[in-house]
Amino acid sequence: MKLNELTIKQAQKKLAEGEITSVELTKACLARIAEVNDKLNACLLICGEEALAAAAAADARLAAGERGELLGIPFLAKDNILTKGLRTTAASRMLENYVAPYDATVISKLKDAGAVLLGKTNLDEFAHGASTEFSYFGPTKNPYDLTRVPGGSSGGSAAAVAADLCLFALGTDTGGSIRHPASFCGVVGYKPTYGSCSRFGLIAMTSSTDVPGALAKTPEDALAVLKVIQGQDEKDSTTLKLKVKSKLKIKNSLKDLRVGVAKEYFGEGLNKQAETLILAAIEELKKLGAEIVPITLPNTRYGVSVYYIITPSEISSNLARFDGLRFGLKAESEDLADSYLISRGQGFGAEVKRRIMLGTYALSSGYYDAYYLKAQAVRAEIIREFEAAFKLVDVIAAPATPSTAFHLGEQNQDPLKMYLEDTFLTPSSLAGLPAVSLPAGSIAGLPVGWQIMGPQQADELVLNVAAAYANSAQHQKLEIKV
Repeated sequence: MKLNELTIKQAQKKLAEGEITSVELTKACLARIAEVNDKLNACLLICGEEALAAAAAADARLAAGERGELLGIPFLAKDNILTKGLRTTAASRMLENYVAPYDATVISKLKDAGAVLLGKTNLDEFAHGASTEFSYFGPTKNPYDLTRVPGGSSGGSAAAVAADLCLFALGTDTGGSIRHPASFCGVVGYKPTYGSCSRFGLIAMTSSTDVPGALAKTPEDALAVLKVIQGQDEKDSTTLKLKVKSKLKIKNSLKDLRVGVAKEYFGEGLNKQAETLILAAIEELKKLGAEIVPITLPNTRYGVSVYYIITPSEISSNLARFDGLRFGLKAESEDLADSYLISRGQGFGAEVKRRIMLGTYALSSGYYDAYYLKAQAVRAEIIREFEAAFKLVDVIAAPATPSTAFHLGEQNQDPLKMYLEDTFLTPSSLAGLPAVSLPAGSIAGLPVGWQIMGPQQADELVLNVAAAYANSAQHQKLEIKV
């Protein structure tokens, strides 16, 4: 196995035993990036010199006897997460040359733990999308089929992990933006409980649902990242004290675990072959001793509608700061003064403009009560519904995406089709629940994902169930096409 193909757990063991160095591991990842990124377009920025310096520092800490799960581990970060001294573009023309003056809290915590930042990954502009086609810097390709999308909005991070450009990557999940590309790229995508990880230093999209999280190769690796980036932050008043233990104890048996399966997540809109694979994955939990409990979540059907009223409303406020004066590019015209900056109309792409207009409309006089307030009322019902369900079951199993990855250009001109990609993902985001997407199998060489959701702050339980399944299930290894 090549070094860049290692999991965090495998690499950590080899680093601790002196079998490999962080510099060697980092060089392997940088070589892989150089080899395939031109085809994938997963990375927007590579900081090779800085990465090798950080790796050398990690090796010195290891040589001094220090140990840590992420010490010396190379990673990539979604490019809407601020990184001091490096460009952070949010894949937008508006921020094409913006250099962050400080690190996001999650980046600071990873650096303190000795993790090695390799660079920044592509995304849908300002994280608005489900395909990573809405990037000013061009789309990312799916590593299993370069004619298809990797999902979004954290598509660059998911593709990078799937193609072994890094050992893990950071993403952000607002309405499914970690879990969706994880499903399309056949990796583990973990959305923590809302508030468990600081949003300070994230370029805000929907402040009431934004969560930084991990894209990784295994559930154990996702937990290793969570343990470092979680925790209260005085710079983010929404953060919680998350109750995650020091080690994930995987149970070979899931006896006494109650798994809820809601009929509303199955049926119309879900690919039949994908449904068969997901039901087989749930059956695997039953074989491990879990009890499968039918439940009902009738307000699930309103998740996308509610999300796409609340989200554009918050976007219209959060993106107001990008006014072309404080953040912006110089216009490319010799006829204009050097001090002239591009306008919002020039700097924002079509999807960003669409969401700003939708949000402004929903919040406008005469429509606020009819749209925004009603959406918040339905959101409260969705939350109550989940709370009632979790009195009956421990976790809920469901599809992650309606089908496998679609072709580039197939849906990007149809906003409604693109929004419906989040059908199974938005309810848990609106309720602030922890959720993990992981592979259930494949259709014609393309991954199919499913998700496990838990009550707030049950992050360790969700990842424990995911790990038990991943260690038990046998899936055909798919061919990477780069």
